[in-house]
Amino acid sequence: MPPTPNKRLDPRLYQIGCLAALLVYGLFWRSFDVSPAQIVLTVGAALAAQALGTRWARLPAFDAKSALISSISLCLLLRVDALWLAPAAAVIAVGSKFLVRWNGKHVFNPTNIGIAVVVALSDRAWISPAQWGAGPTIAFLVACLGGLVVNRAARSDVTYAFLGSYAAILFARAAWIGQPWSVPLHQLESGSLLLFSFFMISDPKTTPNARVARVVFGALVAAGAAFVAFVLFKPSGPVWALVALSPLVPLMDRILPGRRYEWTRPTAGTLVKGVPDESMVARPRDLGGARVLGPERA
Repeated sequence: MPPTPNKRLDPRLYQIGCLAALLVYGLFWRSFDVSPAQIVLTVGAALAAQALGTRWARLPAFDAKSALISSISLCLLLRVDALWLAPAAAVIAVGSKFLVRWNGKHVFNPTNIGIAVVVALSDRAWISPAQWGAGPTIAFLVACLGGLVVNRAARSDVTYAFLGSYAAILFARAAWIGQPWSVPLHQLESGSLLLFSFFMISDPKTTPNARVARVVFGALVAAGAAFVAFVLFKPSGPVWALVALSPLVPLMDRILPGRRYEWTRPTAGTLVKGVPDESMVARPRDLGGARVLGPERA
């Protein structure tokens, strides 16, 4: 009897665990200004929206993992002084997966669009980067947890393309205006920046399918984040840059096609058109439980 193929654990389970651990850390060690009521309402609204979307889209089964990732991320990043805005952001986030789609993929990262909409339309919601502080301890913690997630999800390329490009811009700007290097180093230690890099831009369902396209996309978001921060003088540049540039992904998928990501079998896409990278070479151990073709899950 041939050996049973090894099944990959769904990367979303790693992400849920990492985000939940960061939320617990923030509540008990960083004194996050997020109430139990906001957490319960945000998670509950996301799960309810996922259930409604599953029924509306006639998906074969309810899957809570994506909704949990979006809702916990909202609890980490979004702050409100009107409690109803938190579940509203969760409904927008999860609903966008079902309503804003192109060629079978949702266009916007759910957490990203949920935050952007409520912050843009209300003066009672904001992103709170200062809650994490900035220092080597939190930077190391988020980088380690996030590195685990993006590697399990085969999307470390877009994360490191963004971080490398953004760091290059920060250091070039510091050299141009005569700042000491401690300034860009301090900016790169932001917990919010690392959360964005490892848990938001790395979303495999909203990034380009091909590796080259993902690297270009990461660099474009870095440039957009710098433009928002240093030209428009608005905080949370990466969040606004990602929501503005996400509509480019369908065009990039058309120009540089690659294998679409499936949660049951992570792949890293194609390095160049028609040439698979190593992660796309079929191996018996990689095929356990995989769906080569099948219904899309939002």
